[in-house]
This record gives sequence, C-alpha cells and structure tokens, in this order.
Amino acid sequence: MSDEEKKSTLIRMAAIDDMIEDMRYKGQIMARTNKLESGVMSGGLLGLAIGLGLSFVFVFVPWFVLSGGV
Repeated sequence: MSDEEKKSTLIRMAAIDDMIEDMRYKGQIMARTNKLESGVMSGGLLGLAIGLGLSFVFVFVPWFVLSGGV
C-alpha cells in the first residue's frame, strides 16, 4: 500500500469514527428524552389534578372571602 492510500484510508476511518460517535451521542439523547417523557406522562394525571385543585383554591377562596362569605 502506498503512502497516499494509507492517508486516504486514515481520513476515511476518522470520518467514519466521527459519524459513529455522533450516532451514539444522538442515541443517548433520544434515550434520555424518552425516559424523561415517560416519567412526565406517568405523573401527568396526578399533576393535572393537583394543579386544578390549587387553581380553584387560589381563585375561589379569595373571591369567597372578599364577597363577604366568611
């Protein structure tokens, strides 16, 4: 193998290695995103119920107090 062929082979291998590292990185990001979305979705209904309850308390309790209900 000539020196020129060795250099071109090394350049190709470096490019392929870079692409493989990019794919691994993107795979890790996708896996982390999937885990995060799964966690959010599993607690989503409970969070919605708590949020609605707190919003009703923050809106209707002051309205009730200011209207002379207490």
